[in-house]
Amino acid sequence: MMRLSEIDWNELWKEAQARKHTPHHDSEFWNKRAPSFAKHASSSGYVEQFMAILKPEPHWSVLDIGCAAGTLALPLASIVRSVTALDPSTTMLSLLENRCREQRITNIRIVEGCWEDDWDDLGIGVHDVAIASRSLIVEDLRAAVSKLESRARKRVYLSTLVDSGPYDHRIVEAVGRSFDHGADYILVYNLLRQMGIYANVSFTLSRDDKTFRDLEDALDSVRWMIYEMTSTEEKRLRRYLGHHLIRENGRWKLPYRRVVRWAVLWWDKEGTIPGEWCA
Repeated sequence: MMRLSEIDWNELWKEAQARKHTPHHDSEFWNKRAPSFAKHASSSGYVEQFMAILKPEPHWSVLDIGCAAGTLALPLASIVRSVTALDPSTTMLSLLENRCREQRITNIRIVEGCWEDDWDDLGIGVHDVAIASRSLIVEDLRAAVSKLESRARKRVYLSTLVDSGPYDHRIVEAVGRSFDHGADYILVYNLLRQMGIYANVSFTLSRDDKTFRDLEDALDSVRWMIYEMTSTEEKRLRRYLGHHLIRENGRWKLPYRRVVRWAVLWWDKEGTIPGEWCA
């Protein structure tokens, strides 16, 4: 029997990510999805639950990797000393910039960049806390964790998929594609342990019970799950939704509810006594 210490968890992550039903999304994908993602991210309950786990302190400087349109950066800015918000999507960053202007927020530094960039060239620097919230869209997990850790002075937080997360396998399979959500949090946790990191684990939980104005609204809402959907696949999806949507309180919805979980893993940097630096 193979010992746990002999398992290459990083390689298993790579293999699982390669099996995903969706490819590694580039900035163009997120530019297109930015408005709808920003709207949903702020209304799902995830932010409140993540912030309750984070327990931000006023003196913190925070690095937010994959900040999107400010899902965490905006609420953090009203509490902590400063936030550096990094994202590869120019549309996401434009939305964040507009929100900062509207809310008169001045302590968020916005940086265009991704995991693969040289963060020294981007002037990222070191922060008290480094966060990667639902942004572990990487091929080499070990390298990403090491890079994230190198930018944290005191503590690291990351959140990642549990099971299928926000994906609905029924939608994907309805168009004729096979579904595989790729790697989830257990591979991340096991790799962290192999790296000598003893991570705390908490979970956020929300119920996906979205409602829609009509068939077109439903179609637009789930379209993101099907990468580069063909016209034939769209017809199949339209047929599936038309058959399954039910009327409730003047709106349309699917006849089932899904629970969406995210795992939040966090740890203090080596040499830090928990609690001493945030007293």
